[in-house]
Amino acid sequence: MTNRILEQTPFLVLAALCLGTALLTDRFLSPVNIGNVMLQASVMAVVAMGMTFVIISGGFDISVGSTVAAAGCTAAAVMLEWGTGAGALAGIAVGCLVGALNGLLVTKLDLNPFIATLGTMVVVRGFTLLLTGGRPITGEEGLPDDFILYGRDRFVGVPWLTWTPILLFVGLWWVLHMSSYGKRLFATGGNREAAYLAGINTDRVRASAYIWCGAMAGVAGVMLAARLQSGQPTSGEFYELMAIAAAVVGGASLYGGEGRLEKTIAGVLIIVVLGNALNLMNVDSYWQRIAIGTVIVAAAAADRWRRGRGN
Repeated sequence: MTNRILEQTPFLVLAALCLGTALLTDRFLSPVNIGNVMLQASVMAVVAMGMTFVIISGGFDISVGSTVAAAGCTAAAVMLEWGTGAGALAGIAVGCLVGALNGLLVTKLDLNPFIATLGTMVVVRGFTLLLTGGRPITGEEGLPDDFILYGRDRFVGVPWLTWTPILLFVGLWWVLHMSSYGKRLFATGGNREAAYLAGINTDRVRASAYIWCGAMAGVAGVMLAARLQSGQPTSGEFYELMAIAAAVVGGASLYGGEGRLEKTIAGVLIIVVLGNALNLMNVDSYWQRIAIGTVIVAAAAADRWRRGRGN
């Protein structure tokens, strides 16, 4: 019974947070505010879902924020010349490229994931600033109209930017929790040596997890460019920390082998709703950072406690 309650903790925390905020301020449940919460969560949800793949494999990726910026700027630059479709594909391709590089560094060079992705974080951000001159990419007449509409329009009352993570969640959930690939990923993260002895190519599985993560960061970069109506070379800051925090708050283990996408989404919403609640209550932005940082530390401590309890 206790284990079942613990499994539902992210959803219970989210429900309690929403209820408490609704009682403290009547603006929380207004359609405008709910729409803002969903938009704020949309880009982060995509990044966090990709991060969940890497965390389950036993690693993590702190280069995703830089990748988001690089993908957004690439998408904006390409679509000014060749249209929206080509730009979106180019942005996602940049994300896949960075993910593949991270995967090679971690598996072939056997670098620590923190060091490897720290290096790519700095390099990718540097290249993005160098190639853009530190200036936003908008074009003389702005980005294509259909791309701007993607960032602004709604379908059955829900922004297209919110539909994107919903549709991605369905596909990624099947890949992670229903496919044979997902089973190999969990096995690799849970016990790499045992997975190798069972015939799993653990290096290939770990590298593929970084490619998934990079691809999702690429998608998020395109989404953010649509929302901002420009490619911003300084965008994506702290996304890596927020994505890791969301996955861990949702129950993923930093030791690998554990995690579920629906709980990661709950983790994203907990962080976004907490920030929104503090904004509505006019709490100083510095205190907001302290509160979110405290949540991250608490989630890491809870992960450690779960591991100790399991042993």
